[in-house]
Amino acid sequence: MQNIIDQLNLWINKVPEEFHQMSESEISQRSVPQKWSKKEVLGHLCDSAINNLERFVKIQYEKEPFVLTPYDQVRWVKIQGYQELPIDEILNLWVSLNKKILNVIKNIPNEKLTLQCDIRSNELKTLQWLIQDYLEHMEHHLKKQILIKNEQFLNSK
Repeated sequence: MQNIIDQLNLWINKVPEEFHQMSESEISQRSVPQKWSKKEVLGHLCDSAINNLERFVKIQYEKEPFVLTPYDQVRWVKIQGYQELPIDEILNLWVSLNKKILNVIKNIPNEKLTLQCDIRSNELKTLQWLIQDYLEHMEHHLKKQILIKNEQFLNSK
């Protein structure tokens, strides 16, 4: 778990720095109309944090296996209007949510990390797996869709 905590801390510090080096057009531009801009991808990561924060808490006290409820990611991004929001508002939300997630993760007793959750159709995974998957999902979007032009940063990972 310490590696996950360290990685989340790294991203919490680096993502705002990276966004502040980009122009408004770079973070708002969509490569094609159906694709998300970098702002919207970061908004999606906020939505992921909201949903996973709830999961990380509820798994610890709900009946096992805890059944994950999916959410419509495209509608969440559209309804919340991330494209029209100032980038600092989205960044502040993302940082705050991930700091809260860090706090929750740090306080999970080791014995709770093996609690089971049903991710879909009776496919069971542990809380620890779900936390690792959250980090991997975040890193996928950050590296492949947001920070793709910053090769020096990516190569240092």
